[in-house]
Amino acid sequence: MASGNVKVKAGTRPPWVGLAAAVWVQMAAGNAYTFPLYSPALKSVLGYDQRQVAMLGVANDVGENFGVVAGVLCNSLPPWLVLLVGAALCFLGFGTLWLAVSGTVLGMPYWLLWIALAIGTNSNAWFVTAVLVTNMRNFPLRRGVVAGLLKGYVGLSAALFTQVFSGLLHRSPTALLLLLAAGIPVVCLSTMYYVRPCTPALGGAGGEEEDAMQDGHFAFAQAASVLLGAYLVGTTVLGTVVKLSDAASYALFAVTVLLLLAPLAIPVKMTLFRKKKKPPPMEPPTPEEEPLLIPASDPPPPADEDSDEKVAVLLAEGEGAVVKRKSRRPRRGEDFEFTEVLVKADFWLLWFGYFIGVGTGVTVLNNLAQIGAAAGIADTTILLSLFGLGNFLGRLGGGAISEKFVRSPTLLLPRPVWMSLTQTVLAVAYLCLAYALSPGAVYACAAVIGVCYGAQFAVMIPTTSELFGLKNFGLFYNLMAVANPLGAVIFSEELAGQLYDSEAARQRQRHGGGGGGHPHACVGPECFRVAFVVLAACCAVGTAVSLVLAARIRPVYRALYAGGSFRLPNGNQQH
Repeated sequence: MASGNVKVKAGTRPPWVGLAAAVWVQMAAGNAYTFPLYSPALKSVLGYDQRQVAMLGVANDVGENFGVVAGVLCNSLPPWLVLLVGAALCFLGFGTLWLAVSGTVLGMPYWLLWIALAIGTNSNAWFVTAVLVTNMRNFPLRRGVVAGLLKGYVGLSAALFTQVFSGLLHRSPTALLLLLAAGIPVVCLSTMYYVRPCTPALGGAGGEEEDAMQDGHFAFAQAASVLLGAYLVGTTVLGTVVKLSDAASYALFAVTVLLLLAPLAIPVKMTLFRKKKKPPPMEPPTPEEEPLLIPASDPPPPADEDSDEKVAVLLAEGEGAVVKRKSRRPRRGEDFEFTEVLVKADFWLLWFGYFIGVGTGVTVLNNLAQIGAAAGIADTTILLSLFGLGNFLGRLGGGAISEKFVRSPTLLLPRPVWMSLTQTVLAVAYLCLAYALSPGAVYACAAVIGVCYGAQFAVMIPTTSELFGLKNFGLFYNLMAVANPLGAVIFSEELAGQLYDSEAARQRQRHGGGGGGHPHACVGPECFRVAFVVLAACCAVGTAVSLVLAARIRPVYRALYAGGSFRLPNGNQQH
């Protein structure tokens, strides 16, 4: 669906150019993951206590996931303008934080910084909406793979920013905020021309060969992203073990840039090695064989039947010759409007299952430093990198694996099955942390929880588009994304935060208020035990909800993927 009067780019290479550009935008869209890197500076420089910093973390989550406005406007604004709005918000929000932390402007009120942080991270909603909606429409037959790949790069951005922060910026929060305020808008301005609607590949003649080529290209992009993820984690671990020189840090970052450019090799290869189209062998009819008139008994060409009928009906309605028939409600798999989707039980089942998965996962992410400290881990850099790598693998694998099984002619599994499976694993991981909190368990569970947390995104995104269409996908996706900050408030702030503070207060009373360390610190498995048990119980409920949804929508997937290949429903054509 082209937005407004946007010119649709034709050809087979432009969608891949846009996908390569989207990789850079998605890496920039992970700026909310940098909050743990500069939040200590907010605490020390501005004199905030832990609860104030935690509330800034809520602003970080709210801003990142409040994308309803972007979802509504993405159907009327071209992608480049959506990206431009995001770049402006990024500059304004993080620029304000930089002014406060650097001491350029003194005495900024707390409420102003809360709003500034929410504005800065709200740029992510505009970035993700622009590239995700555009690329889902450019590759409508590979929705799961596209969603997993693009969201996977967002997950990798935490490791990228950690590498830049530790190596290039020498762990300077002020320099990091300046990079977020100025560097990210420059990246988006450089790539926004290439993120544009293109003519999608919908198969046709030679469709099997075209599908094989697309599968090979996506496999290359996925392999490049996995290599990038392993490289980022490896360099992060190396930086904690060995003191790297400035030259070594710059050299490692140069390799990172090359790996980020890897998806661009796909359109370059398509340019250098153009595929020659072989015209189908056919002989032009002779004058004796070519009829001048089509007999009345012959049916009209099937390709024009629907369009001719629609034009005739519209003309008749315009002249008052017929009364417009009452339109039926769309069926699942077709394009829904906003008011239509709100009364669908499947929408709310998907939303609730996603809310449980991301809400409990973001609780671990937001409290990762405190969880590590409670287990006796002093440096949580590797812990954050493990969670980030797992998050990336979950997003990438969740999209690719669910895509494979929905296309399986023998074992067709609806995507929410994988949401239920990962939430079962989450429940086991939370119980492990509740009763076996040790450094080894925390490292392992951080990676596992990251995988399951990332898979929620990769499953939710294509499921939403398959059930309710691509026409208003940007809006529906951002309605789903509201579950993330809501989960952060309920599970992280109200549940884990309150229980942590209560246990920390009991430990201070037990030791007479003495002892070293931070006055609000808590040590031992009791700090999060009750919270983890509650999170495990919630995931058990989420597993049941996702299984109910999977059973309800299995007929939809049988219709969409009959014969092992995706086909657009009649009411869900390209717009």
